[in-house]
Parts: sequence; structure tokens; C-alpha cells
Amino acid sequence: MKKSDLDIIASQLENPKGAKGLEMGDMMHATNIEMTKSAIAALSIENKDEVLEIGHGNAKHLKEIYSQANNLQYSGIDISDVMHKEAIKNAEAINAEAKFYLYNGGEFPFQEEVFNKIFTVNTIYFWKEPSNFLDEIYRVMRPKGIFTICYAQKDFMKRLPFVNEKFKLYNNEDIKDLILKSKFLLEDIINKSEEVKSKTGEVVTRNYSVAILKKEMFSKE
Repeated sequence: MKKSDLDIIASQLENPKGAKGLEMGDMMHATNIEMTKSAIAALSIENKDEVLEIGHGNAKHLKEIYSQANNLQYSGIDISDVMHKEAIKNAEAINAEAKFYLYNGGEFPFQEEVFNKIFTVNTIYFWKEPSNFLDEIYRVMRPKGIFTICYAQKDFMKRLPFVNEKFKLYNNEDIKDLILKSKFLLEDIINKSEEVKSKTGEVVTRNYSVAILKKEMFSKE
């Protein structure tokens, strides 16, 4: 593929737009569903939990979330107007009372201590200011809440032809260093592997991880 085509893929992965954005949303759902399931499973969702997803995409995975427990309150935020509209449409199709919000990629449209379960899949590469972003997540999370970050390993991501300067890549040590500087407690990192078709069509082995973070009752400082 031409560099211009690869740059388009990278841009659409960060912020899907237009008709190509709709296609990318479907592709991301298909290729990332196991990562999404892993991030959700690590949350240990219980009845009446208040769940926030950062970067919900087209939200075709909502059934997976609502199957975890009863009387859940789900909210999703995304920077993509196209994904925002698709998520609303897909939630209505399954009669899910989900709430979706557009945001600027930095500040969340919520008051303090709203959610007790938060997760995100494949967004960490695009966090402009990772430490500030974690602070914002911490702000909207209740004490004893759980936050899971699902990310593909740096060594895997480096091999993908569309990965460019837009991406900040992480391995487990990078994640540990980032979390150590935050207010969160890192409880565990779960490592996984799967065979997937990449955004450029090849079948590849993807090594990925789920970091499980917790907001303690009291600050660790």
C-alpha cells in the first residue's frame, strides 16, 4: 500500500470520519472484539454497576456488556461524531438504554466519582497527555472502582505498516511506569495472544494485554 493510504488508515483509527469512518468502525469491531471481551471480563461487572467506556466505536459490542449483569448503567464517550451517531443507532436496535457523549479527547463531561467500572480498548496510543488523561479517569471514578486498559504490545504494533508518529506505543514496562506516576494502583496485567486479520488484510499473531487498575479508598500519596 502507498504511504498516503497507510496514513489514511492511521487517521481513521484515531478518529473515524465519513463513509470510510463507518467502514473502519465495522473493521475495528470485528478485529478488536476479543480484546473488548477481555477488557470487559477483567472489570468483574456486577448488578447495578455504573460503567463507562472510553472510545466506544460503533458500540456493536453492547450485548456483551449487558450480558454481564442486571440493571447496568452504561455510558460511552468518543471523539468521533460518526461513531457517536452509529453507537446511538446500534443501541436503539437492541433497546439498550445506553448514553453516549462526544468529548474533546481530554476532558470528560462528567462530575466527580460517577462510575465504578471504566474500560478502554486500543485508545491509549492516542492519548495526548497520558498522565493528565489518567487523572481525568481517576476524577470520575468512585473509590474502589476498577479501570481496565486493553492494548496491543509495542513489538506487535511496530510491525504494522500503518503505525506512524500518531501512535504512542507501550509494552508492559511502559504501562507500569505510567501507572506508577498516577494515583491508581496497578493490580495486574493479563497477557493474551490471538490470530487476527490486520487493517491491511494480512493474518497476524497479535500479542495484547489488559492492565487492571484500581482506585483505592485513599490516595497512595
